[in-house]
Amino acid sequence: MSDTVMPVEMRDIVYAAGGKRLIDGLSLRFEPHTRTVIMGPNGAGKSLTLRLLQGLLVPESGDICWGADRDADGSAAVGRHDVAMVFQRPVLLRRSVGANLRHALRVCGVTGAAQSRRIDELLAMGGLDVMRDRPARVLSAGEQQRLALVRALAGSPLLLLLDEPTANLDPVSTQAIEALVNQAHSAGTKIVFVTHDRDQAARLADDVVFMESGKAVEAGPAAAFFARPVTEAARAYLAGRLYITEAN
Repeated sequence: MSDTVMPVEMRDIVYAAGGKRLIDGLSLRFEPHTRTVIMGPNGAGKSLTLRLLQGLLVPESGDICWGADRDADGSAAVGRHDVAMVFQRPVLLRRSVGANLRHALRVCGVTGAAQSRRIDELLAMGGLDVMRDRPARVLSAGEQQRLALVRALAGSPLLLLLDEPTANLDPVSTQAIEALVNQAHSAGTKIVFVTHDRDQAARLADDVVFMESGKAVEAGPAAAFFARPVTEAARAYLAGRLYITEAN
């Protein structure tokens, strides 16, 4: 993994559905090798932002700038093939734990002995060694999410998108997922993590994006955001208060 991965930028992104703008002129710059947490009330556009980055949705206007496979100076630039995503509810194949990982590696072009070694590494990483031959869909919720996460990491993505991956998990499983996220970050993967959990955000975030009504209304270092949020919307959100926009 390159030490000079280029940033990813969203420029004036607009996305609408049912005649309503759900993402409204969103501009964000995701610096490499950091952990960005996206927060905001329900309906703010957090999950949509991840799906736009992943390419699952196409914006009506605006640009997502990935760069070429290599920048002019030879440094790596993130492309859509370098992006992996983990959802709140794991989406697993009707196959064994090992077969789920094998499929992901095959898609990434990893075959033969290298594939077998990587499967062993991923099973160990997720604490799933003894579950290799178990059907993936009979695992517990925490085990399924660990599998979904290590499967997403199979191809060593440069950008990992996580949409509330611990929302339905107990504290022990949450801790295991956070440990895997931090391990991926330490290996050089850029993390973009959506959560409503302030404590989790404080544990994980290097920087925070706060969204409201499809816009990024505040963005900056995590320590400053939690200590001195600039906008009334962010202050109300962190205090657990209802915030009514002027439009309402």
